[in-house]
Amino acid sequence: MGDEEKPGPASGGHEPPESIKPSPPTQPDLGGLTPPARLDLLGRFRASDGYEFYYRHFAPPGVPKARLVFVHGIRSHGGWYTRSCDRFAAAGFEVYFLDRRGSGLNTAHRGDCPNFRRLIDDVAEFVQHLRADRGWLPIVLGGISWGGKLAVGLPYRRPGLIDGLVLLCPGLVPKVAPPFARRMRIAVARVFRPWKFFPIPLNEPDLFTASAGWQKYIAEESHGLRLATARFLFSSFSLDIYLRRAARRVKVPTLLLLGGHDRIIGNEQTRLFAGRFGTAVSMIDYPGAHHTLEFEPEGHPWVEDVRRWIERRVGC
Repeated sequence: MGDEEKPGPASGGHEPPESIKPSPPTQPDLGGLTPPARLDLLGRFRASDGYEFYYRHFAPPGVPKARLVFVHGIRSHGGWYTRSCDRFAAAGFEVYFLDRRGSGLNTAHRGDCPNFRRLIDDVAEFVQHLRADRGWLPIVLGGISWGGKLAVGLPYRRPGLIDGLVLLCPGLVPKVAPPFARRMRIAVARVFRPWKFFPIPLNEPDLFTASAGWQKYIAEESHGLRLATARFLFSSFSLDIYLRRAARRVKVPTLLLLGGHDRIIGNEQTRLFAGRFGTAVSMIDYPGAHHTLEFEPEGHPWVEDVRRWIERRVGC
């Protein structure tokens, strides 16, 4: 796939390369599964720099035992994960799933961000906001795929905000990356044309799941991110360097979930990376699972495993 570009307006911002509106996408046939397009749960949060991003809120039936805050991968958004969020809420957790700025339902500065520190601060400020109300509730941060990088970076940049960390096939050591020549073009564009768009190297649905129904959903749903700016992609490279220092500052209880058939991240290298954390890490391997655990067949144990681990290790 060739690089694509849409220049920004005179104001210095840029228009999104895709027409994304906060309305339900066309629903593909998921073989009887409930499609994860739930817009009735939406809220908006204003970050300290004025950017407003969407989040989904899933309330438990009674008093929550803890709060779960999730951040998604580079390609996905919160709409992919409503099945598991419903299950966590039914189990007594108050769940918040953030759409990263420039992705999902967030149309402003589509595919862009000022830098990775701003993305970490978005999560940190949201967690701080939660702490202001019922601050006694434990908060567990869940990082999915690329979002795992933000989750691991948060305790280094903003220590003391979270009580536990759950990493679902985190993108700490990816197998998939842009070709070398494109990486060089990204580095040059980041200086001279930071708004230049490049394809995200995760646009093949079969990288995420073996389910034909969910592959069709990924291919057809309208809110997934397919292009990102040179500034965003360079920030992702910079975040990888930052995480080498951040790893030892992860000192909260941590759970790492891995899929045996993951084609996006390197499992063994990810285990070694997690071994550098400043805490013992609980690890669960699912030999038959693919990258996106959300799209595993009904009855897969990962949600129940996370629930049990949180109740045992975070003390809720």
